[in-house]
Amino acid sequence: MPADDLTTSTIVIDETTILAVAGILDLLTAAAFQDAVDSALDTRPAALIIDMSDVEFLASAGMAVLVNASRRATDIPFAVVANGRATSRPIQLTGLDTVFELCGSREDALRICKDRLANP
Repeated sequence: MPADDLTTSTIVIDETTILAVAGILDLLTAAAFQDAVDSALDTRPAALIIDMSDVEFLASAGMAVLVNASRRATDIPFAVVANGRATSRPIQLTGLDTVFELCGSREDALRICKDRLANP
C-alpha cells in the first residue's frame, strides 16, 4: 500500500494543535505519520492531540509512532482520540492507554488538554 493511503491535517484550536489522521496506518505509512507528528511537535504547541477517528487500520508501526510522540511531548498535555475498533482496541490490548491519554472524542481530548494547561 502506498504512503498516500494515509492523510494528515493540522489545525489549532485555542492553544492546542490537533493532528487529524485518516486512512491506513501500517509499516508503509508510518514514516509519513512520524513526519507529520514531528512537524506538529516542532512548532512547540502548548498541547497536542492526535485524532485517529478516521484511521481504518492501525498496525504496530503506527503505535510505535504514538509512543514516540508521547515521549517527545512529556512537557505538554498530549492525548490520542481513538473511537473505533480499528484504533482503540489495539491501543487498549497493548496497554498503550496507560502510556498516553486515550479519548473517545476530540471534544473530550480538548477538554482534558485545556484542564491540564490550566492546572499544570
